[in-house]
Amino acid sequence: MIKEQGGIKIKGLAHLELFGPDGILKQEQWVKNIITTVGLTHIADRMASTLSEDAMGYMAVGTDATAVAAGNTALGGEVASSRTALSSRTHSGAVVTYVCSFGAGVGTGALYEAGIFNAAAAGIMLNRLTYAVVNKGASDTLQITWSLTFSDDGA
Repeated sequence: MIKEQGGIKIKGLAHLELFGPDGILKQEQWVKNIITTVGLTHIADRMASTLSEDAMGYMAVGTDATAVAAGNTALGGEVASSRTALSSRTHSGAVVTYVCSFGAGVGTGALYEAGIFNAAAAGIMLNRLTYAVVNKGASDTLQITWSLTFSDDGA
């Protein structure tokens, strides 16, 4: 008799903080995300040590509010020049945390989406989320802290 084992669940949660030029918090949101199909494949490949692509190291923001889908491979409206190297990438136990700061003049406008990537251009998009509009002015800073928690799915 074969007993089925539980699977792995990945829960993504992003904390968005918009700061004005004076450093005062203007807006804050907590948003869940979806791990993309290509992102799941990337994770599995890295676990099997068969992956030749780089680890996740960049985040980007965009202007498309279209709902996320597992088949997404890019942001719907990535803001030109918004792809930014992560400020930090850490893990503690089964939680991986990515932090990125979009400083003054980077990724400005009415923003609705974000994603994590393994390359400064193109590359693999690990995950994507959409959120209530963040109107980032040219002098504002947007910081996104994105945590992925790995756990047993309880099956």
